[in-house]
Amino acid sequence: MKILFMGTPDFARAHLAALIGSEHSVTAVISQPDKPKGRKKMLTAPPVKELAVQKNIPVYQPETLKDGAITDILCEHNPDIIVVVAYGKILPEYVLGFPKYGCINVHGSLLPKYRGASPVQTALLEGESETGVTVMYMDKGIDTGDIILKETCPIAIDDDQTSLFSKLEKVGCHALLSALSKIADGTAEREKQDDEKATYTHMLTAQTGQIDWSKSAKAVHDLVRGTYPWPAAYSYIGGKKMKITKTEIADGTGEPGCVLSEDKEGLTVACGSGAVKILRLQAEGGKEMAAPDYLRGHRIENGTKFD
Repeated sequence: MKILFMGTPDFARAHLAALIGSEHSVTAVISQPDKPKGRKKMLTAPPVKELAVQKNIPVYQPETLKDGAITDILCEHNPDIIVVVAYGKILPEYVLGFPKYGCINVHGSLLPKYRGASPVQTALLEGESETGVTVMYMDKGIDTGDIILKETCPIAIDDDQTSLFSKLEKVGCHALLSALSKIADGTAEREKQDDEKATYTHMLTAQTGQIDWSKSAKAVHDLVRGTYPWPAAYSYIGGKKMKITKTEIADGTGEPGCVLSEDKEGLTVACGSGAVKILRLQAEGGKEMAAPDYLRGHRIENGTKFD
Protein backbone atom coordinates (compact mmCIF):
# COMPACT_ATOMS: atom_id res chain seq x y z
CA MET A 1 0.00 0.00 0.00
CA LYS A 2 0.99 3.61 -0.56
CA ILE A 3 1.34 5.23 2.86
CA LEU A 4 1.49 8.83 3.98
CA PHE A 5 3.08 8.81 7.43
CA MET A 6 2.40 11.45 10.08
CA GLY A 7 4.56 11.51 13.22
CA THR A 8 7.13 13.52 15.15
CA PRO A 9 9.18 12.03 18.08
CA ASP A 10 11.49 9.02 18.45
CA PHE A 11 8.54 6.71 19.12
CA ALA A 12 7.12 7.66 15.72
CA ARG A 13 10.53 7.36 14.05
CA ALA A 14 10.74 3.68 15.05
CA HIS A 15 7.40 3.01 13.35
CA LEU A 16 8.43 4.90 10.24
CA ALA A 17 11.59 2.78 10.08
CA ALA A 18 9.49 -0.38 10.29
CA LEU A 19 7.31 0.80 7.40
CA ILE A 20 10.34 1.70 5.29
CA GLY A 21 11.67 -1.83 5.81
CA SER A 22 8.35 -3.45 4.88
CA GLU A 23 6.65 -4.28 1.58
CA HIS A 24 4.70 -1.02 1.78
CA SER A 25 5.69 2.26 0.13
CA VAL A 26 6.00 5.40 2.23
CA THR A 27 5.39 8.13 -0.34
CA ALA A 28 5.55 11.16 1.98
CA VAL A 29 5.96 12.19 5.59
CA ILE A 30 4.27 14.97 7.54
CA SER A 31 5.89 16.07 10.80
CA GLN A 32 5.79 18.98 13.21
CA PRO A 33 7.92 22.05 12.39
CA ASP A 34 11.53 22.24 13.56
CA LYS A 35 11.80 23.64 17.09
CA PRO A 36 14.54 25.36 19.12
CA LYS A 37 16.23 23.07 21.63
CA GLY A 38 18.90 23.26 24.30
CA ARG A 39 20.38 26.27 26.02
CA LYS A 40 21.45 27.77 22.69
CA LYS A 41 17.95 27.29 21.26
CA MET A 42 19.28 25.67 18.10
CA LEU A 43 16.56 24.95 15.56
CA THR A 44 16.29 21.15 15.55
CA ALA A 45 14.46 18.80 13.21
CA PRO A 46 12.15 16.19 14.78
CA PRO A 47 13.39 12.56 14.66
CA VAL A 48 10.82 11.56 12.03
CA LYS A 49 12.01 14.27 9.66
CA GLU A 50 15.64 13.25 10.16
CA LEU A 51 14.91 9.67 9.09
CA ALA A 52 12.74 10.72 6.15
CA VAL A 53 15.49 13.01 4.83
CA GLN A 54 18.03 10.19 5.16
CA LYS A 55 15.75 7.94 3.08
CA ASN A 56 14.96 10.65 0.50
CA ILE A 57 11.25 10.66 1.36
CA PRO A 58 9.48 14.01 0.83
CA VAL A 59 8.83 15.76 4.15
CA TYR A 60 6.24 18.43 4.88
CA GLN A 61 5.99 20.44 8.11
CA PRO A 62 2.79 22.50 8.01
CA GLU A 63 2.09 24.87 10.87
CA THR A 64 -1.58 23.91 10.69
CA LEU A 65 -3.84 21.32 9.07
CA LYS A 66 -6.92 23.53 9.18
CA ASP A 67 -8.80 24.99 6.21
CA GLY A 68 -7.53 22.45 3.71
CA ALA A 69 -3.88 23.32 4.37
CA ILE A 70 -2.56 19.96 3.16
CA THR A 71 -5.10 19.20 0.44
CA ASP A 72 -2.48 19.67 -2.28
CA ILE A 73 -0.11 17.27 -0.49
CA LEU A 74 -2.83 14.63 -0.23
CA CYS A 75 -3.76 15.00 -3.90
CA GLU A 76 -0.14 14.88 -5.05
CA HIS A 77 0.73 11.68 -3.18
CA ASN A 78 -2.75 10.10 -3.15
CA PRO A 79 -2.05 7.61 -0.33
CA ASP A 80 -4.05 4.42 0.10
CA ILE A 81 -3.85 4.93 3.86
CA ILE A 82 -2.50 7.46 6.35
CA VAL A 83 -0.57 6.09 9.32
CA VAL A 84 -0.38 8.39 12.35
CA VAL A 85 2.00 7.82 15.28
CA ALA A 86 2.47 10.57 17.89
CA TYR A 87 2.00 13.36 15.35
CA GLY A 88 0.76 15.92 17.85
CA LYS A 89 -2.18 17.53 16.04
CA ILE A 90 -5.84 16.57 15.58
CA LEU A 91 -6.67 15.54 12.02
CA PRO A 92 -9.52 17.47 10.37
CA GLU A 93 -12.35 15.63 8.62
CA TYR A 94 -11.02 16.34 5.12
CA VAL A 95 -7.83 14.45 6.04
CA LEU A 96 -9.63 11.60 7.80
CA GLY A 97 -11.87 11.00 4.80
CA PHE A 98 -9.26 11.27 2.05
CA PRO A 99 -7.50 7.87 1.80
CA LYS A 100 -9.18 4.74 0.42
CA TYR A 101 -8.52 2.82 3.65
CA GLY A 102 -8.84 5.78 6.00
CA CYS A 103 -6.40 6.86 8.71
CA ILE A 104 -5.03 4.56 11.40
CA ASN A 105 -3.20 5.41 14.60
CA VAL A 106 -0.78 3.55 16.87
CA HIS A 107 -1.60 4.56 20.45
CA GLY A 108 0.54 3.64 23.46
CA SER A 109 -2.12 2.09 25.69
CA LEU A 110 -4.76 -0.61 25.75
CA LEU A 111 -7.73 1.51 24.72
CA PRO A 112 -10.16 2.70 25.92
CA LYS A 113 -7.88 3.06 28.95
CA TYR A 114 -5.56 6.05 28.89
CA ARG A 115 -6.77 8.01 25.92
CA GLY A 116 -5.03 11.32 25.35
CA ALA A 117 -1.60 12.88 25.41
CA SER A 118 0.47 10.88 27.92
CA PRO A 119 -0.62 7.21 28.03
CA VAL A 120 2.87 5.77 28.52
CA GLN A 121 3.81 8.18 31.29
CA THR A 122 0.45 7.75 33.01
CA ALA A 123 0.74 3.96 33.05
CA LEU A 124 3.98 4.41 35.02
CA LEU A 125 2.56 7.10 37.29
CA GLU A 126 -0.39 4.85 38.11
CA GLY A 127 1.88 1.91 38.94
CA GLU A 128 0.51 -0.37 36.23
CA SER A 129 2.13 -3.78 35.73
CA GLU A 130 0.95 -4.05 32.11
CA THR A 131 0.23 -1.75 29.20
CA GLY A 132 0.40 -2.14 25.43
CA VAL A 133 -0.47 -0.57 22.11
CA THR A 134 -3.70 -0.23 20.20
CA VAL A 135 -3.95 0.18 16.44
CA MET A 136 -7.22 1.86 15.59
CA TYR A 137 -9.10 3.62 12.85
CA MET A 138 -9.20 7.35 13.47
CA ASP A 139 -12.35 9.41 13.78
CA LYS A 140 -13.22 12.93 14.93
CA GLY A 141 -12.72 12.11 18.62
CA ILE A 142 -9.49 11.85 20.58
CA ASP A 143 -8.48 8.16 20.54
CA THR A 144 -12.12 7.10 20.20
CA GLY A 145 -11.98 5.19 16.90
CA ASP A 146 -12.72 1.53 16.26
CA ILE A 147 -9.98 -0.86 17.36
CA ILE A 148 -8.23 -3.05 14.80
CA LEU A 149 -5.98 -4.90 17.23
CA LYS A 150 -4.14 -4.65 20.56
CA GLU A 151 -0.85 -6.08 21.80
CA THR A 152 0.17 -6.13 25.46
CA CYS A 153 3.49 -5.24 27.07
CA PRO A 154 4.64 -5.90 30.67
CA ILE A 155 5.90 -3.05 32.84
CA ALA A 156 8.83 -3.84 35.13
CA ILE A 157 9.15 -2.17 38.54
CA ASP A 158 12.28 -0.33 37.35
CA ASP A 159 10.93 0.79 33.98
CA ASP A 160 10.90 4.53 33.32
CA GLN A 161 9.71 6.50 30.30
CA THR A 162 12.82 5.67 28.27
CA SER A 163 12.78 1.93 28.82
CA LEU A 164 9.00 1.59 28.47
CA PHE A 165 8.90 3.59 25.24
CA SER A 166 11.65 1.30 23.93
CA LYS A 167 9.56 -1.78 24.74
CA LEU A 168 6.45 -0.26 23.21
CA GLU A 169 8.27 0.67 20.01
CA LYS A 170 8.91 -3.02 19.33
CA VAL A 171 5.35 -4.01 20.23
CA GLY A 172 3.88 -1.12 18.25
CA CYS A 173 5.88 -1.80 15.09
CA HIS A 174 4.77 -5.43 15.08
CA ALA A 175 1.15 -4.43 15.72
CA LEU A 176 1.21 -1.80 12.97
CA LEU A 177 2.53 -4.18 10.32
CA SER A 178 0.01 -6.82 11.39
CA ALA A 179 -2.83 -4.32 11.14
CA LEU A 180 -1.74 -3.16 7.68
CA SER A 181 -1.64 -6.77 6.47
CA LYS A 182 -5.17 -7.32 7.75
CA ILE A 183 -6.42 -4.12 6.12
CA ALA A 184 -4.77 -5.03 2.81
CA ASP A 185 -6.30 -8.51 2.69
CA GLY A 186 -9.70 -7.42 3.99
CA THR A 187 -9.60 -9.25 7.33
CA ALA A 188 -9.22 -6.24 9.64
CA GLU A 189 -11.84 -6.17 12.38
CA ARG A 190 -13.55 -3.10 13.79
CA GLU A 191 -14.19 -3.28 17.54
CA LYS A 192 -16.09 -0.34 18.95
CA GLN A 193 -14.64 1.12 22.13
CA ASP A 194 -16.65 1.07 25.34
CA ASP A 195 -16.75 4.76 26.21
CA GLU A 196 -17.97 3.98 29.74
CA LYS A 197 -14.60 2.32 30.44
CA ALA A 198 -12.57 5.17 28.98
CA THR A 199 -9.99 7.06 31.03
CA TYR A 200 -8.08 10.12 29.91
CA THR A 201 -4.55 11.42 30.30
CA HIS A 202 -3.20 14.94 30.11
CA MET A 203 0.05 16.61 29.17
CA LEU A 204 2.64 16.49 31.93
CA THR A 205 3.84 19.83 33.32
CA ALA A 206 6.84 20.82 35.38
CA GLN A 207 4.65 20.71 38.49
CA THR A 208 3.71 17.08 37.85
CA GLY A 209 7.06 16.02 39.28
CA GLN A 210 6.76 17.54 42.76
CA ILE A 211 7.09 14.75 45.32
CA ASP A 212 4.55 14.37 48.09
CA TRP A 213 6.51 12.41 50.70
CA SER A 214 3.32 11.64 52.65
CA LYS A 215 2.38 9.15 49.93
CA SER A 216 3.49 5.52 49.93
CA ALA A 217 6.96 4.47 48.85
CA LYS A 218 5.44 2.81 45.77
CA ALA A 219 3.64 6.01 44.79
CA VAL A 220 6.81 8.09 45.17
CA HIS A 221 8.82 5.55 43.18
CA ASP A 222 6.17 5.54 40.45
CA LEU A 223 6.27 9.34 40.29
CA VAL A 224 10.05 9.31 39.85
CA ARG A 225 10.05 6.78 37.01
CA GLY A 226 6.88 8.16 35.42
CA THR A 227 8.39 11.64 35.09
CA TYR A 228 11.90 10.62 34.00
CA PRO A 229 13.49 12.04 31.92
CA TRP A 230 10.89 14.83 31.69
CA PRO A 231 9.74 16.74 33.63
CA ALA A 232 11.61 14.82 36.40
CA ALA A 233 10.54 14.37 39.99
CA TYR A 234 11.82 16.94 42.46
CA SER A 235 11.84 18.06 46.05
CA TYR A 236 13.57 20.74 48.10
CA ILE A 237 16.37 20.31 50.58
CA GLY A 238 17.88 23.24 52.44
CA GLY A 239 15.71 25.54 50.34
CA LYS A 240 17.21 24.32 47.07
CA LYS A 241 15.50 22.27 44.40
CA MET A 242 16.81 18.76 43.82
CA LYS A 243 15.68 16.53 41.00
CA ILE A 244 15.40 12.87 41.93
CA THR A 245 15.83 10.79 38.79
CA LYS A 246 16.09 7.18 39.96
CA THR A 247 14.85 5.37 43.05
CA GLU A 248 14.05 1.94 44.36
CA ILE A 249 11.65 0.89 47.10
CA ALA A 250 13.54 0.36 50.36
CA ASP A 251 12.99 -0.75 53.95
CA GLY A 252 12.49 1.85 56.63
CA THR A 253 9.99 3.98 58.47
CA GLY A 254 10.04 7.51 59.75
CA GLU A 255 8.67 11.01 59.31
CA PRO A 256 7.81 11.48 55.62
CA GLY A 257 10.62 13.23 53.76
CA CYS A 258 13.26 12.58 56.41
CA VAL A 259 16.60 11.03 55.51
CA LEU A 260 16.93 7.70 57.31
CA SER A 261 20.35 6.52 56.19
CA GLU A 262 23.11 6.71 53.62
CA ASP A 263 25.08 3.83 52.11
CA LYS A 264 27.23 3.02 49.08
CA GLU A 265 24.13 2.84 46.84
CA GLY A 266 22.32 5.99 47.86
CA LEU A 267 20.16 7.85 50.31
CA THR A 268 17.11 6.29 52.01
CA VAL A 269 14.20 8.64 52.64
CA ALA A 270 11.00 7.89 54.58
CA CYS A 271 7.61 8.10 52.88
CA GLY A 272 4.08 8.02 54.26
CA SER A 273 4.47 4.25 54.34
CA GLY A 274 7.80 2.59 53.69
CA ALA A 275 10.79 4.34 52.16
CA VAL A 276 12.64 4.88 48.91
CA LYS A 277 16.34 4.85 48.21
CA ILE A 278 17.51 7.70 45.98
CA LEU A 279 19.96 6.22 43.46
CA ARG A 280 20.44 9.16 41.11
CA LEU A 281 19.82 12.88 41.54
CA GLN A 282 20.54 16.31 40.17
CA ALA A 283 21.19 19.20 42.52
CA GLU A 284 20.10 22.71 41.58
CA GLY A 285 22.57 24.07 39.03
CA GLY A 286 24.41 20.75 38.77
CA LYS A 287 24.52 17.66 36.58
CA GLU A 288 22.66 14.43 37.05
CA MET A 289 24.80 11.88 38.88
CA ALA A 290 24.73 8.80 41.04
CA ALA A 291 23.66 9.69 44.59
CA PRO A 292 26.86 8.27 46.20
CA ASP A 293 28.97 10.51 43.94
CA TYR A 294 27.03 13.55 45.06
CA LEU A 295 27.19 12.54 48.72
CA ARG A 296 30.97 12.30 48.66
CA GLY A 297 31.10 16.07 48.31
CA HIS A 298 27.83 17.06 49.98
CA ARG A 299 27.09 15.59 53.37
CA ILE A 300 23.40 15.05 54.14
CA GLU A 301 22.84 14.14 57.79
CA ASN A 302 20.28 11.60 58.96
CA GLY A 303 17.12 13.44 59.94
CA THR A 304 17.53 16.09 57.23
CA LYS A 305 14.15 16.69 55.68
CA PHE A 306 13.08 16.98 52.06
CA ASP A 307 10.20 19.43 51.61
